[in-house]
Amino acid sequence: MKLYIIGAGPGDPDLITVKGLKLLQQADVVLYADSLVSQELVAKSKPGAEVLKTAGMHLEEMVGTMLDRMREGKMVVRVHTGDPAMYGAIMEQMVLLKREGVDIEIVPGVSSVFAAAAAAEAELTIPDLTQTVILTRAEGRTPVPEFEKLTDLAKHKCTIALFLSATLTKKVMKEFINAGWSEDTPIVVVYKATWPDEKIVRTTVKDLDDAMRTNGIRKQAMILAGWALDPHIHDKDYRSKLYDKTFTHGFRRGVKSE
Repeated sequence: MKLYIIGAGPGDPDLITVKGLKLLQQADVVLYADSLVSQELVAKSKPGAEVLKTAGMHLEEMVGTMLDRMREGKMVVRVHTGDPAMYGAIMEQMVLLKREGVDIEIVPGVSSVFAAAAAAEAELTIPDLTQTVILTRAEGRTPVPEFEKLTDLAKHKCTIALFLSATLTKKVMKEFINAGWSEDTPIVVVYKATWPDEKIVRTTVKDLDDAMRTNGIRKQAMILAGWALDPHIHDKDYRSKLYDKTFTHGFRRGVKSE
């Protein structure tokens, strides 16, 4: 028995990988997170495939359904939003499935963090400004480990991408400021990146909560924070060594500057 876990991408049905789409079109049974995965994508399943919504299922119910279908000899795929490795809750599914002898193949997808960066026309790693991106979330009903509090992570002063934090913006603002961030540090919020109703909001640490409230954003939002999101970054003189004409690397000899 084998289960395929497929990353559907952030929303746009064209952003699934070629491999993921091929598996979706071959599957006899498709289970998908109906609150997050595009119906247009799921409609690409092969004619006659059993398509099951999982938003209303608990873990054991969902895994039991997968096992039942696989024991019938059917090809089963589980479609997750974005990339399954990021807040995909796949490990708990895999634990139960592996106990039953199921092999797992994971097909990566485009994460919402990169879809949001693309929507914002942002490079998250700017030479001489920041070379690190932290992917995390604010602490809400689900705690974070002791050494991963946002205040501590933010002290690195690098780019931070916040998943699952749209209802916790007051906490986010407080923790950024406690970490020494200036109130005018740029933030870009992307609501439903790549969906038809995508919305991009540019704000600052100081105005984050007001901006979210004004725009009615309280779910399905990626928060990108840090000076890499400066709306005027394109006017500044940050340049990589990679394309510097004086820089020699394995594929090009640098030209001496005059």
